[in-house]
Amino acid sequence: MHFSDELQVNGTIKGNIFGVEGSKAVIVISEKGRVKGDIRVPNVIVNGKVYGDIHSDKHIELAAKAEIVGDVYYHLIEMVKGSRVDGSLVHAGSGKEPKTESKAQSSKRPTEVPAGERTVGSTSNVAAVKSKSA
Repeated sequence: MHFSDELQVNGTIKGNIFGVEGSKAVIVISEKGRVKGDIRVPNVIVNGKVYGDIHSDKHIELAAKAEIVGDVYYHLIEMVKGSRVDGSLVHAGSGKEPKTESKAQSSKRPTEVPAGERTVGSTSNVAAVKSKSA
């Protein structure tokens, strides 16, 4: 599936999803949304389940109910408490193809955000920040 504006997923999509590169395309996967395939979209918001890799050259937001079974290639990432990634988090420099990492490197990365924390990605690190709101 190809699109260039906004795509709201409230059901199940089987297949890969592509947003026009360099556009302001955004995919929003609701709590009931499921995607079984890879996602290559500049801006990604997930609160449902994704079974496949996510590639974003701008911004990824993983909300509280987000569950990813696959690798996440990001430039800037936001992870809210409760979100889960069963795969690698790979920082991709602007305009560069994502690098692959060895199993030893990826096993050192946190994949689940404990309750009460939120993570925010910067240039190449993912840092945890305590949230004061409940």
